[in-house]
Amino acid sequence: MLIEYFAHECNWHLYFFYERQYKNLLIYRNMLVARGIKKAYEQVSVLRGVDIEVQKSEIVSIVGSSGAGKSTLLHVLGTLDKADAGSITLHGQPIHSLKGKALANLRNKHMGFIFQFHHLLPEFSALENVCIPGWIAKKPTAQLQKDAAQWLEVLGLSDRLHHKPNQLSGGEQQRVAVARALINRPDIVFADEPTGNLDTANAQQLHDIFVQLRNNFGQAFLIVTHNEQLASQSNRILKMKDGVIIEQRSL
Repeated sequence: MLIEYFAHECNWHLYFFYERQYKNLLIYRNMLVARGIKKAYEQVSVLRGVDIEVQKSEIVSIVGSSGAGKSTLLHVLGTLDKADAGSITLHGQPIHSLKGKALANLRNKHMGFIFQFHHLLPEFSALENVCIPGWIAKKPTAQLQKDAAQWLEVLGLSDRLHHKPNQLSGGEQQRVAVARALINRPDIVFADEPTGNLDTANAQQLHDIFVQLRNNFGQAFLIVTHNEQLASQSNRILKMKDGVIIEQRSL
């Protein structure tokens, strides 16, 4: 390797310099890095020392049978749950020990979430639902509504801005949830079975949206899914079994 060459052929000062630069490059390339993640509920060990990385502009799918630990891992990486052991860094900064307001601010600014059920507020319009994370971040309403309208347009919902959730189809509701996840322009979106409640056509449409968001906006996704079609459109597939990653494939 380059740093080893400098150690032998030049001097140790250059060796340590290039070693630091190499490590910085790895940190930049691997936007989200987790090491040795363990999680147990009472006496049941759910995660048994998981290592995982997600790069910028990458779609990574986690597959495996029910009970493998997929959703638990996603929730821990997204700071919705706390690991019993291990470390998590985002852009090289440790986040696993953050608490309270600092944790909430990080989650709101750097992470987006999509779940199997859309969790839209029924009394709010599509536009207002998308604005919620921005309101939490105390962004100016006028610009926020403009950004929300633009995301809904990107997702093919420009004619549904003022519709309430019960006036939208299941596929449209989930696309509103995607826009909500993107409104603060997060570094990474965590998606837990995002197509679980959708029919085949709407599921495929959502798959295509994820790919377009990656290609056009550099958006990274970490997705838990049983849907083989969605997983096949990812950059990498990680297979879990009994709380560990047993296989990794690049596509």
